[in-house]
Amino acid sequence: MEIILPSFSERLKPLRKSKKMTQRAMSELLDCTERHYQKIEYGQINVPATTVIFLADYFGVTADYLLGRE
Repeated sequence: MEIILPSFSERLKPLRKSKKMTQRAMSELLDCTERHYQKIEYGQINVPATTVIFLADYFGVTADYLLGRE
């Protein structure tokens, strides 16, 4: 089962930009390739729950917010 969460990608980009981070910097933070991060940000792939939790903590938001479940 593949469920892509468009609200996740819609919320991730503004959060990244609010910290003035590039996609490359985010990929380094997540220890993935820049292309992989771009796919995350463009909503082309899903991410593991641990990544969602890490990003929520990093940006100071809830995982529910990132997932569009506020």
